[in-house]
Amino acid sequence: MYSTALRMTRNPAEAEDLTAETFLRAYRALRGYESTRVLALCPRSWLLTITLNIWRNSVRDASRRPSLVSIADFPDRQASDQDVEQAVESAESQRELGRLVAQLPSAQRIAVVLRHVVGLPVAEVAAVLGCPEGTAKSHVSRGLSTLRTLYGEVPLSSKPALVRRREPR
Repeated sequence: MYSTALRMTRNPAEAEDLTAETFLRAYRALRGYESTRVLALCPRSWLLTITLNIWRNSVRDASRRPSLVSIADFPDRQASDQDVEQAVESAESQRELGRLVAQLPSAQRIAVVLRHVVGLPVAEVAAVLGCPEGTAKSHVSRGLSTLRTLYGEVPLSSKPALVRRREPR
């Protein structure tokens, strides 16, 4: 749940809050459900639907108030000298990939994250998005196509090392 929330919010502190709120609301809801309804639930997609709804509500509410700078946005200074190069390279790769995913339209971004980051099957992606499976497949496909286009526009020198394609010899 946290990794999905992190992909949606792109902020670790917000992702923690979103995950905690998801489980709190799920627990409260389960207390009122009959046992047959609890047994019929598909917990993963149910929890992801709750997460998505909470996130949508928070985005809508945030647009109504001024933003604040989080302390989590400042760099961590506890890395050792040996890990600095690896940490910088990893952070650059994550930032670049995150920037490309962030450029996708909301429905495509969420569908790609649920399908390829979280690893949900298309049926569960459709359940979380509240749309038919064909529409969910379309969002994933269009999102990947857009990512490929965006990735092609990034100069090779600034492409993350983990995702650079090998050039033919």
